[in-house]
Amino acid sequence: MDKIRNIAIIAHVDHGKTTLVDQLLRQSGTFRSNQKIEERVMDSMDLEREKGITIRAKNAAFHWNAYRINIVDTPGHADFGGEVERIMKMVDGVLLVVDAHDGPQAQTRFVLRKALENKLKPVVVINKIDRENARPHRVVDMVFDLFVELKATDEQLDFPIIYASAKEGFAMRELFATANPSDGGHENNKDMTPLFQAIVQHVPPPKISSEPFFQMLVSNLDYSDYLGRIALGRIVSGRVAIGDSIVCIRRDGRRQRATVTALFTYEGLEQVEIKHAAAGEIVGLTGFDEVYIGETFTDLEERRPLQFVDIDPPTIRMHILVNDSPFAGREGKYVTARHIRERLTRETRGNVSLQVSDTETAGVFEINARGEMQIAILVEQMRREGYEVMVSRPEAIFHRTEDGNLLEPVENLYVDLPNENLGDILQSIANRKGEILGMDHHASRVSIEAIIPTRGLIGFETDLVNLTRGEGLMSHLFREYAPFKGEIGGRGRGVMVSMENGVSTAYALNNIQARGRLFIGPQEDVYEGMIVGENARPEDLPVNPCKAKHLTNMRSQGEGKGIQLEAPLRMTLERAIEYIDIDEYVEATPKSLRLRKRILDATARKRATVMAA
Repeated sequence: MDKIRNIAIIAHVDHGKTTLVDQLLRQSGTFRSNQKIEERVMDSMDLEREKGITIRAKNAAFHWNAYRINIVDTPGHADFGGEVERIMKMVDGVLLVVDAHDGPQAQTRFVLRKALENKLKPVVVINKIDRENARPHRVVDMVFDLFVELKATDEQLDFPIIYASAKEGFAMRELFATANPSDGGHENNKDMTPLFQAIVQHVPPPKISSEPFFQMLVSNLDYSDYLGRIALGRIVSGRVAIGDSIVCIRRDGRRQRATVTALFTYEGLEQVEIKHAAAGEIVGLTGFDEVYIGETFTDLEERRPLQFVDIDPPTIRMHILVNDSPFAGREGKYVTARHIRERLTRETRGNVSLQVSDTETAGVFEINARGEMQIAILVEQMRREGYEVMVSRPEAIFHRTEDGNLLEPVENLYVDLPNENLGDILQSIANRKGEILGMDHHASRVSIEAIIPTRGLIGFETDLVNLTRGEGLMSHLFREYAPFKGEIGGRGRGVMVSMENGVSTAYALNNIQARGRLFIGPQEDVYEGMIVGENARPEDLPVNPCKAKHLTNMRSQGEGKGIQLEAPLRMTLERAIEYIDIDEYVEATPKSLRLRKRILDATARKRATVMAA
């Protein structure tokens, strides 16, 4: 047991933790010298590779000097916090990776708080020290301040510090001011050995319960077409072997018995079958048809379940609906309510921070989540699997106190932007009922910390990207439920809605583009009620994008004048979900993303508006 170490790697988005895992696996000899491996090998999902972020927590393991190190790569984005929270029960220490220039960011704070609450031993890795504007000593001070702010114990405050460049593949314990800056300002930048030593030295071996019987908490799930559901977790006490009869204690207290059909552990990223496993090891176990995260495996029905980590509540609610547009069923394989319900239920089994429920309307499912990014990723995965769905605008989940006061979720917002855009962004935060807590000026950039209602965050990233021409960065964390802050204005501009079914023509679009920004190009299928662009004014504008130029035998003024169309604005799914208003949907199919009005018919839409008024 003394030779096992279980660690999680935690960091803010883009601080280099997946690259660091790559190097640890490479330098521990997990891969053969002639084996061809991709960069960021832990990011196995297509979406993770495209967006450059980790979405799912994943396990790996390697051997170093007779030690077996189990490692879990966790997401850095706040919307996927549910992945992080449950992983804390599987490990005994964390590698906290911090960028040598940016310092600890919002997500670092969130994950570190969870780690300290679980009494895990932190090892701080100051990464990217080869950046030209790196300021590692200042960043170490910032990390120390953060530990103090999060009320770390004296033992936790005595954390080891490793300076590293995951990209270049070296780590060291000391930075030498006298060394030549051209080689990064350090003397022995050979490999990752100091980091391996720090993990083995400072992360304790697994704590083993004194109970002799078998206990294990399910912290993650996997699925195999041959074996069914695989429950992943750490064995707390006792041992287990293939063929053992064990009991699963459900979250609602029910007990179910089954036989262990297979056991796995990890070698590198591969799952390897084993015959038996003992306390302290992280294993995968099959045998139960239905397993959920947070359930306990043990030997007898009368045992008590292990404690499961509490998860922050969801703050955003959205609807996912069956696609009922005129183009429904053209591209997708799975278009019925039954298909969509099965897929959403499957998602909730592996994702504890999502909640799905049926609504009173057939074919409409309500989803509660941490943020719109989380739902956008789910819908994007469903699109790629061949589903057709419609998504409504996100809404904050409100609560009422016992005396009837309305409470809404409030978040801490962290924005980093160029100096010249400060005024515009402060104005935008104020319009969204945000309160500025502090500002920190750097050479050409400024960092803002604010408190803002979750409602005010919807669409804020789009504003930030537009106002700063893509240079602004933001992150946010759930803070608390606070009294309702009042109404927040909408997007401020109307949309151009097609009044015809047909195919768009360049001639018609040329006339329409004078009124605003187009979302479609020529020769695209459109239907009545579909949104084809943004109006420059606040009201919605009905337009006809299918109008053709009628040829006559008279010469017209426009003969020699070519049509010049501006490139249409193509939104990603996240941008589209943020953009739509309360009476609109995003239609997501395997090949297309369209924006549309809920009520397609113009007369019926007008009548509904009058009735609502």
